[in-house]
Amino acid sequence: MSHENAASIEAEISQLQNLDLEGLQLRWRATFGRAAPDVPKSLLLRLLAYRVQAQAFGDLLPATRRMLDDLARGPRTPGSAAPLPGQSHLMAGTVLVREHEGRQHHVMVADGGFVWNGSTYPSLSKVAHAITGTKWNGPRFFGLREGVRSP
Repeated sequence: MSHENAASIEAEISQLQNLDLEGLQLRWRATFGRAAPDVPKSLLLRLLAYRVQAQAFGDLLPATRRMLDDLARGPRTPGSAAPLPGQSHLMAGTVLVREHEGRQHHVMVADGGFVWNGSTYPSLSKVAHAITGTKWNGPRFFGLREGVRSP
């Protein structure tokens, strides 16, 4: 995206910030062809700003929308947590292998987290941090994100 396009989007969002609630509601009607939802001004502003950016940069992928809808609906049974993206397919006993700085690291998926070097970590990100000494997105570090290559 060019610098001019980014500046144009920033200017449009800045104009939205200067509108009162009635102005935001009118903008909503012009954008979506229906009355604005009954929400606070700050939320209406954020929704419209999101729409401006989504039109410029592209909206969420359908799979991402479905995952967010599932998370918004909450757990299917009381007391259960919604599955985390990128980790729902990992079964206890699965061993992840990652080479880092010439050394192979084996991480086993356990019911209570992830086991590496005899210690249990609550997340793959904590394991990746222990291995590298820097903060990492664990699923990315272990190559579990589709279309993303870890260094």
